[in-house]
Amino acid sequence: MEIGMIGLGAMGRAMARNLARAGHAVKAWNRSGGFVEGVTMVASPAEAFQSDAVFTMLADDDAIRSTLLVPNVLAHARPGLVHVLSSTISVAFARELVAAHEAAGIAYVSAPVLGRPDVAAKGELNVLAGGPPDALAKVRPLLEVIGGRIWDMGDHAPTANAAKIACNMMITMAIEAMAEAVVLTEANGLPRERFFDVILNTLFGSRSYQVYSANIANENYEPGFKATLGLKDLRLASEAADDAGRILPMLSAVHGRMRETVEAGFGERDWSAMAAFTIAAPGK
Repeated sequence: MEIGMIGLGAMGRAMARNLARAGHAVKAWNRSGGFVEGVTMVASPAEAFQSDAVFTMLADDDAIRSTLLVPNVLAHARPGLVHVLSSTISVAFARELVAAHEAAGIAYVSAPVLGRPDVAAKGELNVLAGGPPDALAKVRPLLEVIGGRIWDMGDHAPTANAAKIACNMMITMAIEAMAEAVVLTEANGLPRERFFDVILNTLFGSRSYQVYSANIANENYEPGFKATLGLKDLRLASEAADDAGRILPMLSAVHGRMRETVEAGFGERDWSAMAAFTIAAPGK
């Protein structure tokens, strides 16, 4: 298939490379240019939309709006194209995108992903896919190239975005939980490495605990997913909670803590640097 790619950050670059290696003709547009082996760079998003399917992997709602909606790229897409948006975006904007694609007569699939750049490079992302069954069926072979497993979130595309936001919210809760546990255990003489050995081999063996306990144990916060992006996602979760008319106390706590982490100068570090902030925070 002829595949367009919008956005070549760490995740988009890995996805484009894997699609090209799988034998697809991939053409990509990136705001800051760049190069990916086997991928043809094009001069505009509109050119990328002259494809059988196009993936968008931009940072946030505003970047997508300014790139695709303001210049009305959708109106000039190739007939029959399916647009797959893999960014983490707000549920409200996801609804707006559904309406915009329907107006343009373009099939739309929300397919946000779970996984860091190293997982993307291996083609082992977990893909949360929502949208019309016929559109999903058309792009499923492409999703299988970038993902280790495709999770069907149903016919309504924004459901996938709600699920992704909820997953990221829970990861931050896990990071904060480990940080607060370290405060208690180290204050009583137990090194964090030994405590993490206990939790990983008893109650908390999931990938989030494995990855981020290693960051905390080694005090290594080189960015895999920046704290500024984590703060953005927690804002999206807070907006979704407000939209649902609900108060989520744990969400409020981690949102506030991530904001403090960014304000303290950790914004360009990995979002697990929230743990470093919590552990180092002064007492009463």
